[in-house]
Amino acid sequence: MCSVFVALGYFMLGRPDVPQAVAWLGIGFFGLGYPVGIYQLLDRRPQIIVSEVGIFDRMAHHEFINWEIIQDVYLAEIHKQHIICLVVDEAFEPSRRKGKFQQTVASLNKELGFQELNISLAYVDVDADRLAAFIYAMRGAQAPERAALLEKAAASL
Repeated sequence: MCSVFVALGYFMLGRPDVPQAVAWLGIGFFGLGYPVGIYQLLDRRPQIIVSEVGIFDRMAHHEFINWEIIQDVYLAEIHKQHIICLVVDEAFEPSRRKGKFQQTVASLNKELGFQELNISLAYVDVDADRLAAFIYAMRGAQAPERAALLEKAAASL
């Protein structure tokens, strides 16, 4: 998509009725999409990390979500993209530490049927039902059981 807007900016350069600054601003702004897109394409870091401590999703939340704070897990789907929604106690919701705008966005998320902590599976090749069931089992297990569940899940891959 960046190419379309960069091309439009390029064609605006030759037009006398369009200020040159606007054309260069469009080329510069949308041209930044190329390095960002290449970085995302070549980034090989794991998207989702599951451990005995909790679950970590680089796109959703920048901390481990401990198993103890997860109260429930359910699947949601939007435009054929699966999303795992994690229900947590209100005291642990990320928007509590943020401003009014983020709290408003979080409430809109809930009105749409999602939660504040959602794990998008759009960029991960995994069975959504199995992962949701695994997260549900891990959140209810005690520490010694979690290691066994992790080993069993790793063996089934």
